[in-house]
Amino acid sequence: MSVERAKTYFKAFGMEDRILEFDVSSATVELAAQALSCEPAHIAKSLSFKIEDRTLLILVAGDAKIDNKKYKAAFGAKAKMLSPDEVVGRIGHAIGGVCPFGINEGVEVYLDDSMKRFDYMYPAAGSSNSAIKLTIPELEQYSGYKSWVDVCKIP
Repeated sequence: MSVERAKTYFKAFGMEDRILEFDVSSATVELAAQALSCEPAHIAKSLSFKIEDRTLLILVAGDAKIDNKKYKAAFGAKAKMLSPDEVVGRIGHAIGGVCPFGINEGVEVYLDDSMKRFDYMYPAAGSSNSAIKLTIPELEQYSGYKSWVDVCKIP
């Protein structure tokens, strides 16, 4: 439930050395963008939701926000985020380091269209001071995503 879990996941692909660890926090979009010296939009936010017993993890661009109408159209339910207490148990990583790498069985991962405008993104890598730079095809390959969705609005 840490960067070690993400490293173990990426070790299977020979990519554990691509995980970046910082001396400062990268727990929020703004902090991650500062740590990486990039635009906040390039940070892949991992948003955790529940629909009854289903656990959803949706990666979205750092400048995007969930659009409740689009979410309901995509998933047939109102957007209900996991509480901070539920995140570790249901996803496998703590808030600030939530990512789709080395997560619990049964978590449904989706990628939001808000990220398609970029060549690469920086999702967290299991801790509040880590990230990994992945191209969009790499994000598709390593996230275990079910599908692309359009559930966000971009400012």
